[in-house]
Amino acid sequence: MPAAYKVLGQSNPAATTATTLYTVPSATQAICSTLSIANLSTSVVTVRVAVRPAGASLANQHYIVYDVSVAANDTIVLTLGVSLGAADVVTVYASTANVAFSLFGTEIT
Repeated sequence: MPAAYKVLGQSNPAATTATTLYTVPSATQAICSTLSIANLSTSVVTVRVAVRPAGASLANQHYIVYDVSVAANDTIVLTLGVSLGAADVVTVYASTANVAFSLFGTEIT
């Protein structure tokens, strides 16, 4: 089972829009090790992160981060260790369009 260490996804989503950051490819598993959330604005923003098993419709039970504040011009780095199966989806959301999400980890095929 080869492992590829990589950037799993990067996104600067539109304001108040749930956006797919990463979808695990078929016949693949993934371990999401680190998520960086950078507030690029001069105002406080709130962010959300959800993990949707097998691409399920977004629901309350999927959130791992919900309306967490990120200070102006600041970055939060989360050490996750989240294990995902094929077709699982990481979804992100921000209160403004000035937030950058970067997810790092390993794909196992």
